[in-house]
Amino acid sequence: MSAAFPHPDPSIRPADRRVSARIGAIAESATLAVDAKAKALKAAGRPVIGFGAGEPDFPTPGYIVDAAVAACRDPKNHRYTPAGGLPELKAAIAAKTLRDSGWAVDASQVLVTNGGKQAIYEAFAAILDPGDEVVVPAPYWTTYPESIQLAGGVAVDVVADETTGYKVSVEQLEAARTENTKVLLFVSPSNPTGAVYTRAEVEAVGRWAAEHGLWVLTDEIYEHLVYGDAEFVSLPVAVPELAGKCIVVNGVAKTYAMTGWRVGWVIGPQDVIKAATNLQSHATSNVSNVAQVAALAAVSGDLTAVDEMKVAFDRRRKTIVRMLNEIAGVVCPEPEGAFYAYPSVKGLLDKEIRGRRAKSSAELAALILDEAEVAVVPGEAFGTPGYLRLSYALGDEDLVEGVSRLQRLLGEARD
Repeated sequence: MSAAFPHPDPSIRPADRRVSARIGAIAESATLAVDAKAKALKAAGRPVIGFGAGEPDFPTPGYIVDAAVAACRDPKNHRYTPAGGLPELKAAIAAKTLRDSGWAVDASQVLVTNGGKQAIYEAFAAILDPGDEVVVPAPYWTTYPESIQLAGGVAVDVVADETTGYKVSVEQLEAARTENTKVLLFVSPSNPTGAVYTRAEVEAVGRWAAEHGLWVLTDEIYEHLVYGDAEFVSLPVAVPELAGKCIVVNGVAKTYAMTGWRVGWVIGPQDVIKAATNLQSHATSNVSNVAQVAALAAVSGDLTAVDEMKVAFDRRRKTIVRMLNEIAGVVCPEPEGAFYAYPSVKGLLDKEIRGRRAKSSAELAALILDEAEVAVVPGEAFGTPGYLRLSYALGDEDLVEGVSRLQRLLGEARD
């Protein structure tokens, strides 16, 4: 459980405090830190292969780029626009939501944000008061608990492991609920595990939340990246009685290979969206108009380019899981969504590898970077030590070479 707003040391004079206790308590994004270190080492000439960032290796589809180029030349995009988003983009997001998940919403229920991270923070900031608890299934994406704490809330972890495919049960959720519980965070497909809840599981979780009058914030950023027989199910569609207390966050980053364009959105009840829009009006004003026009082209177009990327991700998914499970001491369930593998490496901890013994997954990740020149993110970043996250959103050759390096290095582990 994370603490609520940290309080400053009263023995220190305010003028002598250099960084506020609230901001000082925020941890750096572990995934971005690993990615930055890998890129720095590559720039220095080392042949590092990075599995850190959740970023498709494909370029943004050409028709989206063309729309942005045209937008740059249109003088109307050189000026301020409504803080909550271009009206035509909000309408298109509402239409896309109906098309892709079956949830009918009005454009007035949409707030366009600077990426998914701003969407998540503003959603929590709009509904949380100090001390409100948010039930957070773990492993979780690194940004969730930090956004909750920054908004004044308290994250209450509910941990799942590889034995359940990293999915929590209603019984676990109920055990974590208290009189201070206000929100359930629900993510399927999941970052970092790739877990996808079945329709029956989504319905059970939704009914539990509705029964106890809880809010739900659900992150649907990976909605189109599901494989095999897995199915994406939108929570407010599966359990319609939740719609009045459900907030959906989403964006174009993963589906359309647009991580750098920074366009996300929040969908929810009109009063919550109005409050979050007011916050954004002071924090950033409008999202870049050029990026919004690009996002409009993305969500209004068909999913052909998305389907092509998905074929590649599915191929890489099968390869990385097979190769990881060939390593003694590694257990990697097959992810059904997103583009991450989340193997347990508990069987390798405290083993001798090239004269070193890693006692934690964080130490093992450091050893791997030093000895194999492969960058991975340790499970500590996701609330579950003993695991590693590897993104398979990189080229096939790099993927095979990177995991082959892991096989050679970790195959040397000895008691």
